[in-house]
Amino acid sequence: MLFTLLMLFGLFFLLIATNMPVAIALGISSLAVLLVNNMATIDMYLTASFTASDSLPLIAIPLFILAGDIMSKGGIAKRLIQFVETLVGSFTGGLGIITVITSFIFAAISGSGPATVAVIGGIMLPYMIERGYSKEYSTSLVASAGSMGPIIPPSILFILYGVLANVSIGDLFIAGIIPGMMIGLTLIIVNYFISKKENYTGTEKKTFNDVVKSLNEAKFALLAPIVVLGGIYGGVFTPTEAAVIAVFYSLLVSLFIHKEINFKDIPSIFMNASAVSGGIMILVGVAALFGRILSLEQIPNQLSQFIAGITTNPFIMLLVISVFLLIVGMFMETVSALMIFVPILIPIALHLGVDPLHFGIIASINLTLGQLTPPMGINLFVASRISDLPFERTFKYLFPILGALIITMLIITYIPQLSLFLPELLN
Repeated sequence: MLFTLLMLFGLFFLLIATNMPVAIALGISSLAVLLVNNMATIDMYLTASFTASDSLPLIAIPLFILAGDIMSKGGIAKRLIQFVETLVGSFTGGLGIITVITSFIFAAISGSGPATVAVIGGIMLPYMIERGYSKEYSTSLVASAGSMGPIIPPSILFILYGVLANVSIGDLFIAGIIPGMMIGLTLIIVNYFISKKENYTGTEKKTFNDVVKSLNEAKFALLAPIVVLGGIYGGVFTPTEAAVIAVFYSLLVSLFIHKEINFKDIPSIFMNASAVSGGIMILVGVAALFGRILSLEQIPNQLSQFIAGITTNPFIMLLVISVFLLIVGMFMETVSALMIFVPILIPIALHLGVDPLHFGIIASINLTLGQLTPPMGINLFVASRISDLPFERTFKYLFPILGALIITMLIITYIPQLSLFLPELLN
């Protein structure tokens, strides 16, 4: 086992250090172990990878990515921001509140952290900077608000975790609602205190007529998550079918109601979504083989027994797992980390008596927080690219925000009912 483990992870991280894409590094290291150990023929490599990708629930991933792309280019996100501004723009730190709330709603459409940062940040960052907010704080807040993307349903991470852990994806979506709202509330509270200190005042207070007019403009944007999530929770359609509904809904609104895109724009939108989705699906395929090798060598079970022998205290063990995943999230993209490490950690969580639904929330939040920190820090890098600011200049504000989010994560970790209450209530 030790030789396989060292070769598998050693070669993987060595290839990563050469700037090789994660999916290719994962595939090469897995194939090398197969050949050296004479574990199976090349047929196993192809079969395991293809079978993992050929999964009905996984179809939801490219469809939700496509829906989010259409909505961002079709004017839905812009109208959403304008509506939220009429409600909270006049408060202290009003533009920060707008950023958090609109990120929350858009996350319920796209299911992706980087996508949320790119769309909302592309609109809000120039606006915040123009209104006197510092680049450093604006960039930090936009990157942090994107951390809700993988937690607010529908979530790409939840879909993958549901497939890996054989857990209901619909239940995972429901379980993520309260933790996602807690993350949003944490960001709003932190934004208030920082805005108070930096004297970031609100915009001019809007009249009731302004609110009504803005609501009318944004009604289709606000209806999108209601249609998608309401259909899932109401048992009208599955998460995969909901993704199809989201694509058709976004196309109809963008083409025929807002009319901000036309049929000539559709091929480029589909190509962009295909490129992003293709990268994820390739990663799913090679990560499945990686996990298959771990299973054949019984590495998850042996690691589970080893760690369980260190301490039987669930409190300490959950803390160790959380810190481990947080560090992993700092160095690896979340989908990659989820596919590689969750199959190893699930047996440990089950041994501790942790509900697999709850563990899915814990794993997703910890890995997502890693998107805020270098060296991986994709949310931070996307926001920094938009604001044209070196990412290290955000640390003054980013670290206090991250500290508050870690406290929220620990509360969610040690109070399981925050994740399990709604699934138990609705089931």
